[in-house]
Amino acid sequence: MRSLRVLLPLFRRSIRASEAGLILVAIAVGGAAGLLTLLQKDMAQGLQRLLYGLGTERLSELPFISPFRLLALPLGGLVLLGIALLVRRRRAPIDVVEANALHGGVIPPSDSLLVSAQTIVSNGFGASVGLEAAYAQAGGGLASVVGTALRLRRADQRILVGAGAGAAVGAAFGAPLTGAFYAFEIVIGAYTPAAIAPVAAAALAAVLVVRSLGLSGYISVIPSAEPIFAADYVVFAFLGLLCAIIGVALMRAVTLLEKGVRASPLAERWRPVVGGLLLIPLALVSPQVLSAGHGALRLDLTMSVSVELLAMVLLLKMAASAISIGFGFRGGLFFASLFLGALVGQIFAMMLPFVPGVGQVDPTDAALIGMAALAVAVVGGPMTMSMLVLETTHDFTLTGVAVTAGLCASALVRETFGFSFSTWRLHTRGETIRSARDVGWARTLTAGRMMRRGVATADLSTTIQEFRRRFPLGSTSKVVLIDKEERFAGIVATAAAWVSDLDLDSGVNLLADPDAGSVKPDADILTIMRTFNDTESDDLAIVDDDGHVLGLLSERYVHRRYTAEIEKAQRDLFGERDG
Repeated sequence: MRSLRVLLPLFRRSIRASEAGLILVAIAVGGAAGLLTLLQKDMAQGLQRLLYGLGTERLSELPFISPFRLLALPLGGLVLLGIALLVRRRRAPIDVVEANALHGGVIPPSDSLLVSAQTIVSNGFGASVGLEAAYAQAGGGLASVVGTALRLRRADQRILVGAGAGAAVGAAFGAPLTGAFYAFEIVIGAYTPAAIAPVAAAALAAVLVVRSLGLSGYISVIPSAEPIFAADYVVFAFLGLLCAIIGVALMRAVTLLEKGVRASPLAERWRPVVGGLLLIPLALVSPQVLSAGHGALRLDLTMSVSVELLAMVLLLKMAASAISIGFGFRGGLFFASLFLGALVGQIFAMMLPFVPGVGQVDPTDAALIGMAALAVAVVGGPMTMSMLVLETTHDFTLTGVAVTAGLCASALVRETFGFSFSTWRLHTRGETIRSARDVGWARTLTAGRMMRRGVATADLSTTIQEFRRRFPLGSTSKVVLIDKEERFAGIVATAAAWVSDLDLDSGVNLLADPDAGSVKPDADILTIMRTFNDTESDDLAIVDDDGHVLGLLSERYVHRRYTAEIEKAQRDLFGERDG
């Protein structure tokens, strides 16, 4: 035990000082994330087999499900109700995107356990949600625990959390490049030189663990059906724009339904039960709306299906996903967006011959491109989804088309909507982040932390003569004026009271800066800089809720701190270590 106490600090220091050490930790986290992915996948599928009597088939590919078995949907809502009663919380759990954007990669273990449990129950009982949120949360949560135990730097902690989440997603699809780019684009928020090796190593480790156990990814290899020509890039670019429109419609539908449910008199704890009841008639029409849709995707890609049936399933799946999330089932739209995109692509290919002057495209190719484009619109990450196409088809030409369609979808979503689904849900809770890019450091630089305490104060009624007596030149540069209730009333530059032609019996308040402002101690540095810009003053008073002065803050000092933090972020971005 004593040797462990000696060795652990040495190990921590070696990790902090060496990129190779971080890579080794990332490999270990990636392998463990792969195992966690398999565990959660088996738990959810075990529930589905138990509740729906499944054999080797997937839930969403069943031709029919008896109404009696569909009672599992509201039953799942009751289980979520039990979890909510057991774990009473006043705040939403922190997911990997929020953790990396706002909290330096720190995720409370209880949050990861709760998200994973709720997602497994939601998917396992048949709700129209995927498990990817649980996979990423478990992988990122494990990485956060390890990083916290090792006391990693903020930048390294964020990289490790991204590596863990990306490794889990890569393991689910059996696609290391997809997992790595998921980490870069979705969880870390940037392609950083310092993150390339740890993230890639973690994703490879996770996929190797999965494959060593003889398990394949969600999507088996699908070869490209037809050669791709230059004109096809233009056609598929329009498919990308169409997918963007449908993706934005889906995200808005989920949000509007969720707001409507919250505004209703229905108690929050009972919402999943009601949502489960609403899913039953949709599932009776088509079981393809249930669960994430893995079986349904395979079924629709390999069978000849009419455009009418595809359109019906598309609308039903969108409605089922909106109901599931809007009524409180836990999960994400990652795989649902892939499935919906494949449906849109097939419909697009079937309808294209009716457009004059436009040639045909193969429905399988269109399904793969639509899959990537709609997932980009909803989840984000153009390269993530393009790598999924590459690792699914092994076709570089088709991957190039997927990049084109994905970028078109991404551009239109950014222009008209501005968010991915994960950041949009944070936005509806009052956050302003648009990606996992680290902005948490700006929120920790508050006025209360940066202010200069013990500032000189003078009563508002003080005369210039008395002011000169109390504050000789050189004693202090600024004096804060306060009223009879000791509340902030202005700021006076000491030198302004020593001008020779002043009336010494007049009040010093006449010399106060008319634009001087104040902020609360919890104001972050961005709010402070905006206040300086609005007031055009050189100093701000820091006041409490009653207006009492706590300290003073100069614009010069704030800009110096902001510049220093930006330079530190740049060093972290390029992996420059201070030792």
